[in-house]
Amino acid sequence: MKITVVVAGLLIVLAVLAAWYGQRWIRMRRGGGVSVALRWRPDNPRSSWHLGLGRYEGDEFVWYRVWSLRTGADRVFQRESMQIADRRDPSGTEAYAVPEGSTVLRCESETQEAIEIAMGPGALTGFLSWLESAPPGRRLPRAS
Repeated sequence: MKITVVVAGLLIVLAVLAAWYGQRWIRMRRGGGVSVALRWRPDNPRSSWHLGLGRYEGDEFVWYRVWSLRTGADRVFQRESMQIADRRDPSGTEAYAVPEGSTVLRCESETQEAIEIAMGPGALTGFLSWLESAPPGRRLPRAS
């Protein structure tokens, strides 16, 4: 009897978590999200890649981590302060941790710590277009 109650409780918890993640995933994808891997503190050899979805919201690029209980964005990047410092292909085992066919961009900002962002060819084209499409009079980021 006790085992049945425990199993039923675990199944309810798992169903709630699955519904939460499913709803979050659908909400993010419906808004035009693209698959993006992000790594903050890229100078630290122990930092790892985190999979997520990125979405453009005006002058902001918002990033939602795939496995997170947050209701809002996990990271928000401002277009006007973001610059591309370096561009490279994934090396070694990191090719398994980023979306297929990814290019890794090292981005620096005046207001936030440096990050590396990895995205596939289609997402990369959209990201670069978004960065370069700043309204007239704004400083454009340098691409290398």
